[in-house]
Amino acid sequence: MDPENDAGAGPTPEPSRRPAARKRGSLLRELVIILVSALLLSWLVKTYLVQPFSIPSSSMEDTLIEGDRVLVSKLVPRFADVRRGDVIVFKDPGGWLGEDGPEDADGVTGFADDALTFVGLRPQDAGEHLIKRVIGVGGDNVTCCDDEGRVSVNGVPLDETYLKPGVAPSQTEFDTVVPEDSYWVMGDNRPHSHDSRYTGGLPGGGYVPLDDVVGVAFAKVWPFDRLALMKNPDEVFAPVGEP
Repeated sequence: MDPENDAGAGPTPEPSRRPAARKRGSLLRELVIILVSALLLSWLVKTYLVQPFSIPSSSMEDTLIEGDRVLVSKLVPRFADVRRGDVIVFKDPGGWLGEDGPEDADGVTGFADDALTFVGLRPQDAGEHLIKRVIGVGGDNVTCCDDEGRVSVNGVPLDETYLKPGVAPSQTEFDTVVPEDSYWVMGDNRPHSHDSRYTGGLPGGGYVPLDDVVGVAFAKVWPFDRLALMKNPDEVFAPVGEP
């Protein structure tokens, strides 16, 4: 008898597809978990530790130029004091940006930008913030100008090594005492910086409140040819005494 014609023999059963489907489903779940975990970690880092910011203007040249990307430590001022000489990012205390304030993007582009910024994958829109150097802290008497045209803090003239070469320390005179929990800030490119010198008539009186400080810039990360750490110029402010 031919076994192939045996009435008792049936068709060969097809292999089950369920294991393959389960494997694909498991892989998809793992990818989703990895993606969500990465986004959550990025959001936590951006919210509590480090956040990128972009530089929108020439006010901090040559320390920072338009288009630079910097990393900002949010541990300051949470766990450490803002010091004279620090370059801080802060929210507009009110009216500093004027008509140059941020314009919200519309539609899908705006949603994508907001989402990427929220999780820290896109630099925070610097149009909502400013970046300047702290010259005076709470209690300091900041003045300009002495016989050599220099800015002084608590009567001590500053030799400001970070200024853009060729610019004067200030184009206007001032004499102010910084309120507690506030800062007097100026750009390194003084002729092109709208800072504490020119905002006295606005909310906050030209000072940056502690609560508006986002953090301290500590590194330039883009473009790569400008990659560098940003150190506090301790030597400039070392001769200045306590307020």
